[in-house]
Amino acid sequence: MFEVVPHLVLLLVLAAFCAGFIDSIAGGGGLISVPALLLAGASPVEALATNKLQGTFGAATATLAYARAGQVRPQDQLGMAAISAAAGAVGATMAHLMPAEVLRVIMPVVLIGVAAFFALKPGLSDDARVERMKPAVFAVTVVPAVAAYDGFFGPGTGSFFMMGFVLLAGYGVLKATAHTKVLNFASNIGSLLVFIPSGAMWWGVGFAMAVAQVAGASLGARLAMRIGARLIKPLLVITSTAMALRLLWQALG
Repeated sequence: MFEVVPHLVLLLVLAAFCAGFIDSIAGGGGLISVPALLLAGASPVEALATNKLQGTFGAATATLAYARAGQVRPQDQLGMAAISAAAGAVGATMAHLMPAEVLRVIMPVVLIGVAAFFALKPGLSDDARVERMKPAVFAVTVVPAVAAYDGFFGPGTGSFFMMGFVLLAGYGVLKATAHTKVLNFASNIGSLLVFIPSGAMWWGVGFAMAVAQVAGASLGARLAMRIGARLIKPLLVITSTAMALRLLWQALG
């Protein structure tokens, strides 16, 4: 059982604020919040469960901010969101059954590829691009794959959704960011419903972190909409690279 230590809770709240800020713009907030929970004494399952609780509030806040600004219409994304939620639940169920060692080896390579794509690909902006995959096909291929990964493991989910929307759906960077948060929120809900009955949730800490997540996500979404691709692209490159390096360090450690 987690004993409330004021300075640890304060550090977790600060970590949640930073995670919400980063996640609302480029994804990768779990890179901050999950290690913070582990350092505070949470078991891996407790860290994943509590992270999903607080992260759900951040994703919801970012989704609302982007929706109010007209960057996304959540009602038009209900089908994809339902698929994302279901796949997130499946992934969270798998997290209890399968080791994550294989993903820890593979994911750094994939994340470095994501960072390289956004760093080196010319012409990435907030303007729409060529649609290479119809929405229905995107919904039944990319969405469940990324959402299941989110429920099972997590780091880089926002980056993968972003890459799918930009490269396959033809979205501009800002529009892709907004739509990513809708699907990320849905996958969080699906996986959260699986983690709740496990009894691994740090409820008090999770809700304290959720308040900070909301503040960080609100600030991040506003900055992303004000600055657009000029902020999102470099932050996406930095977070993807940082996640890759951390996962490599864990795999080799």
